[in-house]
Amino acid sequence: MRRLLFFMMLLPISLMAQKITVEEYIETYKDIAMREMRDHKIPASITLAQGIIESGAGNSALAREAKNHFGIKCHKEWKGKTYTMDDDEKNECFRVYKNAEESFRDHSEFLTSRPRYADLFKLDIMDYRSWANGLKAAGYATNPAYATMLINRIELNKLYLYDQLAMGKINENEAEQQIESEEENTDEDIELELAYSPADKSAYELVDMTADKRFIYENNGVRFLYAKEGETPESLSKELRIRKRQLCQFNLVQRPDEMVFHYGDVVYLEKLRNNNRKVKKYVADGNESVRDIALRFAVQPERIVKMNKLEKGKSLKAGQKIRLR
Repeated sequence: MRRLLFFMMLLPISLMAQKITVEEYIETYKDIAMREMRDHKIPASITLAQGIIESGAGNSALAREAKNHFGIKCHKEWKGKTYTMDDDEKNECFRVYKNAEESFRDHSEFLTSRPRYADLFKLDIMDYRSWANGLKAAGYATNPAYATMLINRIELNKLYLYDQLAMGKINENEAEQQIESEEENTDEDIELELAYSPADKSAYELVDMTADKRFIYENNGVRFLYAKEGETPESLSKELRIRKRQLCQFNLVQRPDEMVFHYGDVVYLEKLRNNNRKVKKYVADGNESVRDIALRFAVQPERIVKMNKLEKGKSLKAGQKIRLR
């Protein structure tokens, strides 16, 4: 017994820490999100949904170690501590916060201080759907289904109730009654599929289903599915019966043994195309790499580099026009 206790003491804290559930995440941070809504006019539902998706409900390494819940990178103006990890590119710089509350506040200031997000604040603060689509249009994330993920997460967990509560449209008792009335769904796979199913069927057509009842969609004629939090090339290759090497090639994974997919990541099941059938040109927003654009439009990065005569490793500029066919 003593040997077991001694062994447990030697284990890293991260291995012993229990995973936070989505419900626990909401309960922990709902008051902060509602306060930010009153102070900065950003819907609490949007803030909570982004926190859940960007941090894996507080379980990602970035959230645990850097207290960064929104995936905000350093940018030129950041003077605080930094955290380096591989994301879209190798060794990218992310902001480090003293605590999660500081991360929530910086997220609000990030949105309110940047011109690209100015149009969001012209929207109805209670209209979380328009806010979700606005964030995607402004380029907050490169995931093509980002707006849908936000909307479905908000509706799945009734996060819109915190908008109503923050603005005094309902009281705490009314909010609690509506939350408690929600039927608990114990089937995680069903919940995940609800959260990932794109609303725009014309853009991402549902084409098939795996043996494990996971939906398969098409982007530019390339089949893909949405990852669950914590999946790896190894686990997906076994589940989908695709060679790990091929799966990594399809998804431009450079370090397979270190790669962990996050909630809602697009995972392609086929080779990316030489060009995009629907989109001829794309205007870069300055925060994207060639790899980002390749995965977004399902076009091979080498072809994008060749078509646009780009220098390998050179960052794209905001407003730069990128040919996709």
